[in-house]
Amino acid sequence: MEGDDVDSERSHSQRGSVASSVTRAQDLIVYLANDSAVHLTLESLGCISAQELGRSVREVLNIPNSAIDVFAFWFCSPLLELQLKPKHHPHKLCRQWQDLLYRFTEAPAEDIAQDEPSLLYKRNVFYPKSKELQIEDEGILKLLYDEAKMNILEGRYPCDPEHWLTLGALSCAIELGTGLDDQALTTAIREKKLSSFVPPHVALGGGGFLSTLRGKGGRNAEMEQNLIKEYHSVSSSSEPVALLRQYLRTCHALPYYGCAFFMGEIDKPAQGLLHRGGRKAVHVGISLEGVYVMDMKEKHVLLGLKFNELSWDHSYPERDGDSHILWLEFDGEEDGLPVNKLLKIYSKQSQLMTGLIEFCVELRAESGATGTDGVVTPSQAPSGQVDTNETTTERRRGKLRRQSSVVCSRVHSLNTISYVDDGKEIKRLKPKRASSFFTRQAQPPTYSAVQVTESLEQG
Repeated sequence: MEGDDVDSERSHSQRGSVASSVTRAQDLIVYLANDSAVHLTLESLGCISAQELGRSVREVLNIPNSAIDVFAFWFCSPLLELQLKPKHHPHKLCRQWQDLLYRFTEAPAEDIAQDEPSLLYKRNVFYPKSKELQIEDEGILKLLYDEAKMNILEGRYPCDPEHWLTLGALSCAIELGTGLDDQALTTAIREKKLSSFVPPHVALGGGGFLSTLRGKGGRNAEMEQNLIKEYHSVSSSSEPVALLRQYLRTCHALPYYGCAFFMGEIDKPAQGLLHRGGRKAVHVGISLEGVYVMDMKEKHVLLGLKFNELSWDHSYPERDGDSHILWLEFDGEEDGLPVNKLLKIYSKQSQLMTGLIEFCVELRAESGATGTDGVVTPSQAPSGQVDTNETTTERRRGKLRRQSSVVCSRVHSLNTISYVDDGKEIKRLKPKRASSFFTRQAQPPTYSAVQVTESLEQG
């Protein structure tokens, strides 16, 4: 369910396919986030549901059945990622993979013909973050740690230096052990490579004139020293469970932790004398907390919204050449005045995104979710986001304070449509947009219970 970057394409290419494994004497390979695998030989594989398969995997991994809600099975390839429902039959669904690719991707026919998914056992997108910190079992925490670290290193969870440095130091303590002196730690880091602990784009150097003059060796030495210093400050505990929980707690500060990711494109702002625009590839992350649009090339957030800060819609192509569109509407500012803003996300996965958003909203309504169970509170909100009842001055100060943060919403860099609803008619401040959407949005949006259909949509 994710728009995959180059690193994840590389990692997926190293894995065997489900399609080939399920046809060989009932053998099945289930991959974990760290690229290790669980090898199973099962009877009547084609009739086994994901729920039944989960029991077999937990037994092999020696983790308790209390983890039944923590993890789920995913079909993943460079073209598409989907979380399976407990009642899904992985073998049968795998045989429909090409149909799913035609339905939910823009991939060329030759790529679709060659694509085969891997079956992964990963974090359930509907599992609340707050419950993770109550887990005592080291095996469960280790699986969650491996997945979180993978997402940090692959850039799916963009983070600021204070985050990736702390996380890198915790990884050193978890994987290399605590109590190492500087020399032993430096040797161990170099043996495993610096990119095993911090994102590759960080390990290779952050750019800049002075950084270029120092060269790669100087940058790596400086990075190692910073990592060693941080290691001594975070590795006071030698308990593995405490270190794993500390790593996850640090990841929880990232608002998009636990998101499912989708591929899409947004319009670039017109630039130059010829007003050329074009589109930018983005990943859309959706979790129990909200929706996040990310520039994965630049490794930063473009827009982050909690569910109570947005309304959404999905429009189908009206004629050949049109795209499926996910519309996100949110409060903004134009020339110092409050306006409503619309962001168009072009994606054949917009139907999946809409289904996931609706299901998350329904779950929150059913649970009566508060800021204590997987829901963002004001202190946890993504940088650059503010409550709508704050003053304009406070909003501006908040944006200026956090402008350098990769977690900051960069609304100014988005090509959005702005309008004002004065209660009588919608006044357009930007180019025209699909009137059908606004006829449905003429009244303030309300979130009623969603009727979830038994389709192949995410969740």
